[in-house]
Amino acid sequence: MSNKGVTAERLDKIAEKMQSTGDISTESRYIGLGDIVEDFIEHSLVALFPYHFGSNRGRFVPQEKRTWELMRAFDALTRALGFIINDAEEAEETAVKVIDEYPELLRIIETDVRAGYEGDPAAKSTDEIVLTYPAFRAISIYRIAHIMYEMKIEIIPRMMTEYAHKITGIDIHPGAKIGESFFIDHGTGVVIGETTTIGDHVKLYQHVTLGAKSFAVNPDGSLVKNIKRHPDIGNNVVIYSGTAVLGGDTKIGSNSVIGSNLWITKSVPSDTVVKTQAQADSY
Repeated sequence: MSNKGVTAERLDKIAEKMQSTGDISTESRYIGLGDIVEDFIEHSLVALFPYHFGSNRGRFVPQEKRTWELMRAFDALTRALGFIINDAEEAEETAVKVIDEYPELLRIIETDVRAGYEGDPAAKSTDEIVLTYPAFRAISIYRIAHIMYEMKIEIIPRMMTEYAHKITGIDIHPGAKIGESFFIDHGTGVVIGETTTIGDHVKLYQHVTLGAKSFAVNPDGSLVKNIKRHPDIGNNVVIYSGTAVLGGDTKIGSNSVIGSNLWITKSVPSDTVVKTQAQADSY
């Protein structure tokens, strides 16, 4: 093989140097995991919404389709768990526990879909929310991943929400705790951190960040892990585009409205409207 002086021998030497200098991991245990996780996600979405996704077989019976897709999701999840759980029986039992949560999961996701339809005058139907809104996929995948995060399953929940991030532009950490009837309008650029809590009937717009204000450090300069870093959002809150709500001590009280392009690092009482002076003068 040759192409402009590039030979197999030269590339082999480059590969040898790369092999000797890599210090992240020299194990191949995760090869293929990403594809399996994506397969699990897609089969899960078809099982949850068989009227909208997947192929329409000659004789459409929704329960049969759900059963088939649940089996495929279960198989994919069991294979994925095999990458991080050495015991095959334990991996299968864990997958069963996840799939057992799907009836309640569907009930909660349906509240998100209805919130999208009721909260966006441009939405013509709940079908449109499911089929076209990026928030639907991002939130649904997050909710599946959150089940697994709560079960302390390693790596896979983060892979799931990063897959959602890739395809939607919405970044929700699987550790965040989000109530029912949650909606993100437009969605691009939304970031929700790991220790965020969000109540019921909350609506976010694009480019909202629920993030950390600063990072505590250990005496050796390394970051302190496993502490509360992200805000708490009450019930019936609306946060408009471009706003950052930051800090583990920051709380947005219920029934509040937070305007656009704001930097919020202090708590906001319930039943409060927050906006800039320029925004206030424009009304």
